[in-house]
Amino acid sequence: MPPQPSIAVVGSGSVGCYYGARLALKNDVAFLMRRDLASVREKGLMVHSIAGDFHLDEVRAFATTAEIGPVDLVVIALKTTANGSLPDLVAPLLKNGTILLTLQNGLGNEDFLHTAFPGHPVLGGLCFVCINRGAPGVIHHLAHGRVEMGEFTATGAIATAAALFNGAGLDCHILPDLGLARWRKLIWNVPFNGLAIAAGGIDTQQILARPELLARTRALMHEIVTIAAALGHFIDPAFAEGNLRGTREMGPYRPSSLIDFLAGNAVEVEAIWGEPLRRARNCGVAAPELEKLYFEICRATGYGAV
Repeated sequence: MPPQPSIAVVGSGSVGCYYGARLALKNDVAFLMRRDLASVREKGLMVHSIAGDFHLDEVRAFATTAEIGPVDLVVIALKTTANGSLPDLVAPLLKNGTILLTLQNGLGNEDFLHTAFPGHPVLGGLCFVCINRGAPGVIHHLAHGRVEMGEFTATGAIATAAALFNGAGLDCHILPDLGLARWRKLIWNVPFNGLAIAAGGIDTQQILARPELLARTRALMHEIVTIAAALGHFIDPAFAEGNLRGTREMGPYRPSSLIDFLAGNAVEVEAIWGEPLRRARNCGVAAPELEKLYFEICRATGYGAV
């Protein structure tokens, strides 16, 4: 990468805007925006953060990636439900050596990008953070913020991307095993995103306060640990308990899938619940709690479960 690399953020929701805004404090960042485009062009981007509030007065916000043009790094924060549009969205941003970094939830995103763009380095990033969108152009960073990155294609590009994040004041760590990191993230995403919807639209504090839901949470976490182990990714069970402690500290947090569900938007059913369940079946691991939750989410969202 050049000394001052160009960055494009594809998917300017809460995650894309927060991390993109942090990167924009030190780098040239362009945002692909839809819903908040007019507001951000007029008023900039405001981030209310536990790490300190800040405002970007001038934001390079665009309606199409063709207007942005080729960049050095593409940060993909689009919901996985829109992955089918990524080949067309990302193509105008590419040049020789462009790095692709997905900050998306669930499993299978790096595989998808590698298949669509085989000549480019593909990285995966996991965001352990509590962020919500407010009014147009306003982001609320409520807790945490750590980013864990790994390489899907071994090119050495991970060091460059991580340095950009750390240089922008973000807590970013390189992991040697991206697959392990993905399963570790699912330990939180599977139960809390799922039960928030399946239990009737409740927050994390309410899940933890109800003994039957707390028991389901622990059972789901145990199944994720078991599936991951069968695939060669060992996760200490104490990590799951650590997730529970951290969630208690977050207070009444509404997970992103619940926000999508309540807003009538598509929920990332396959990436978070469907793909882990398929991988469990493929390796012969019983996952009755995951299967039950998957079908509950499918019924609640109207998704056609297979």
